[in-house]
Amino acid sequence: MKNTSVFKELKQFLLLWASQAVSALGTAMTNYALVIWAYQQEGSAASVTTLTLCSFMPTILFRFVAGAMADRWDKKHIMLIADAFAACGTAAVLVLYSLGQLRIWQLYTINVLLSFMNAFQEPASFAATSMLVPEKHYARAGGLQGVSGAVISILSPALGSVLLAFGGMRVVLAFDLVSFAVAFAVLLFWIRIPRVPHAEKARDETFLRSCMAGMRYLKEHRAMLAMTLFIAATNFLAKLGNDGMLVPFVLARGGNEQQALGLVQSAVSLGLLAGSLLVTVMKPVRQKVRLIFTAYVLIFALSIPMSLSRSVWVWAVTAFATYLLAAVMNANLTVVIRSGVPIEMHGRVFSARDTLQNCTIPLSLALGGALADRVFEPFMAADSPLQRLLVPIFGTGSGAGIALMFFIVGCLGTILSLWQLRRPLYRELER
Repeated sequence: MKNTSVFKELKQFLLLWASQAVSALGTAMTNYALVIWAYQQEGSAASVTTLTLCSFMPTILFRFVAGAMADRWDKKHIMLIADAFAACGTAAVLVLYSLGQLRIWQLYTINVLLSFMNAFQEPASFAATSMLVPEKHYARAGGLQGVSGAVISILSPALGSVLLAFGGMRVVLAFDLVSFAVAFAVLLFWIRIPRVPHAEKARDETFLRSCMAGMRYLKEHRAMLAMTLFIAATNFLAKLGNDGMLVPFVLARGGNEQQALGLVQSAVSLGLLAGSLLVTVMKPVRQKVRLIFTAYVLIFALSIPMSLSRSVWVWAVTAFATYLLAAVMNANLTVVIRSGVPIEMHGRVFSARDTLQNCTIPLSLALGGALADRVFEPFMAADSPLQRLLVPIFGTGSGAGIALMFFIVGCLGTILSLWQLRRPLYRELER
């Protein structure tokens, strides 16, 4: 009876979640296929990283404007328009590819436009979920979103490879368009997103002032701002460690073995899936803030045994545990934001928070590769008193420098997280 009640309360959300997950799977498969195509055309890692950058930067740059519009305008309309633009982008790629006219610069341009629309899609979707889900089920909704994300990360490379092998790029792009049509139809005909009771207040402000309302809210709520800045710092560290540098670490330390990389990446996806399922079925945690910072402590601490080991199985186990904790932490972090912010400001606060905590990622991604290739790897390869002291701990050869990076990042992240865990400032978020 209880399960029936939960299903009834989450019916609209479950319908939206399932249809959007199907669309996200199609998009992930297309992205996988296009990365392979871009690498085959250019033969360089730079083409792949540029594609990622084109997909990332416009979303960050336009988040403030998008958040204000998500709170002012109808969320459903924003999501439908964003989905339609995404479908047009995929259709353009399909036409260009079918005509033999697809070029790498065209993909960059299309990715920039899609990223621009994604800047509007995400805050609208965040606010819409808050209105479709009762507050007592916020953690469960976050867990379900984590489950779909983990399943997509597991299935998209496998399904993308199968479709590429048997049908080619056209079949992958066609599947993406069909998945979009399913999600668009469900959202248009079957999802009713309630209107925000006090959204009219946002329209009384000037647009520029409304865009900055999320930042003002964070500034006025010191605990939430401090947590956002802490996450920005940990995002910077994580991209220098086993989040951003996991692939080169495993390939370098594992002798360029693809099987080792596949095992560790599978452990990452399974950890995300297990953590998301755990959040979905478990009772909501009362002390969410304490759980969040404790998870951060353990996540960074797990980088230390990973850096000290040469065993693929140790890497896989620590990766599984790391991403299980990350899934639990992310779901509860979303609950803190949803519960602590007035619903009429969810779009703007989400956008401000997301911009601040992700603005460090491009810098750390660029810095991580440079530090590994030009500083840490050469340092561990050159004879010196300090290098001789570290060799018994981290070994020699390819990947020893990245292992040292992992160790430093793990220590710094653990210390920073322990300090935040002990700060009394965050008690107001628990209340």
